[in-house]
Amino acid sequence: MTTDAPTAGPRRSDATKAAILEAARERFAADGYERATIRAIARDAGIDPSMVMRYYGNKEGLFAAASELDLRLPDVGALPHRRIGAVLVTHFLDRWEGDGVLTAMLRVGVTNAAGAERMRAVLGDQLGPIAAGICPDPADAPRRAALAASQILGMALARYVLKFPPAVEMTREEVVAWLAPTVQRYLTAETP
Repeated sequence: MTTDAPTAGPRRSDATKAAILEAARERFAADGYERATIRAIARDAGIDPSMVMRYYGNKEGLFAAASELDLRLPDVGALPHRRIGAVLVTHFLDRWEGDGVLTAMLRVGVTNAAGAERMRAVLGDQLGPIAAGICPDPADAPRRAALAASQILGMALARYVLKFPPAVEMTREEVVAWLAPTVQRYLTAETP
């Protein structure tokens, strides 16, 4: 009689890691980095705190894993230049509305130095190359990416974190109509 190798172990550990990361994102977003504790995160995940330490080592390691984020930015190189701003703003709206991780990172980023650094790294590493590929002077890409991020993050803060009524009440089409021209200009205009 042959026996299959057990598969419950890896599946169980994957489920445990996923539960820890979900609980960590929610706890970091609600409490901020400083006040979030390994014990509270473990309790939220329904596991022993030693499991968090086993998988992530410490709070810093857990935060790094919980804030790992691929923005899955679209390839804008093939788009007509006039559409880049609208495509990027629409993409970010999709991400904000479909993924609580980005909102949690923004909340942590505005209250914690490590969170702010993580947001800078994610946006710089992922939006920077897009800016370099489409702006008139690739050497100016970091500044242009920062300007575009200021618009996108500003709206996300107003709409999804602070929930300013006028920002929340705007339709997606209105948000795109207002933000896209500015993001477009920041990324593609020859001069300010």
